[in-house]
Amino acid sequence: MGSPLVELLRKGAFPVRVLDQRECPPHWLTTSSGRVEVVQGDFLDADLVTQAVRGCQYVFHLIATTVPATSNRDPVLDVQTNLVGTLRLLEACVRAKVRQIVFSSSGGTVYGEASSLPIPETHPTQPRSSYGITKLTIEKYLALFSHLHGLDYTVLRIANAYGPRLPLTGEQGVIGAFLARLKEGLPIALWDDSSVVRDYIYVDDVARAFRAALGQRSPCHVFNIGTGMGTSLLQLIALMEQTTGLRAQIEKHSHLTSGVSANVLDPTQAELHLGWKATTPIAKGVAQTWEWLRTANR
Repeated sequence: MGSPLVELLRKGAFPVRVLDQRECPPHWLTTSSGRVEVVQGDFLDADLVTQAVRGCQYVFHLIATTVPATSNRDPVLDVQTNLVGTLRLLEACVRAKVRQIVFSSSGGTVYGEASSLPIPETHPTQPRSSYGITKLTIEKYLALFSHLHGLDYTVLRIANAYGPRLPLTGEQGVIGAFLARLKEGLPIALWDDSSVVRDYIYVDDVARAFRAALGQRSPCHVFNIGTGMGTSLLQLIALMEQTTGLRAQIEKHSHLTSGVSANVLDPTQAELHLGWKATTPIAKGVAQTWEWLRTANR
């Protein structure tokens, strides 16, 4: 999800340094404005993180080592790799005199079961995964570091992001995963209640939200980044069939769980304070993701 942000920043003539835990495909980080500096290595390497933030005025924190399902299987690992790693990053930012850190939180997991839709930032937070608890805890530590050290911060609670370059396998990101299975003629596994609703947001819109948060000076620190519109899994599969011209094979599994019945974010605060709103309709986003999946050099 970071590569579209890198491209957007470079188009704005910002010098960019990337810390990535894996080797980045070179074409992901090459833009018309030139290449970026890449530091590759382990997020838990405190010396490497210190090197990565040295001389930076702004830090975007998008690294995560788990997804909701895997975090619940090993909560200790989730805390050790995500929370502890982030605390070391915050300490490095203070030492480097970073002006602002923008954190990728999870609008899809921090709220839990919604009492009303769409969900505002003031909604109670009752995460149902270690992933969501860790994201929420990091939000609290950002506020603490702001209070103790003056480190400015912005939290983006992102809905279900999808689009080119996001993972096509694993346990998060149904649009990419479903399209990949359609392409290969493989069945799509669904839980019994496939009417669950999610807020799907295109990755380029997410990148614009990060850019809009850069240097923002509103009194708000936490923003939902979503479309404000929900799509059920059944609607999503129908749209994919229409886009691809392929027929989906559905396998229902009673042991699979959807987490919560519905999650749709209210993005009003982001539009009011950041001047940001999602602009990519889901039909267009799915079509662009399908085209990338069919043709792109990944």
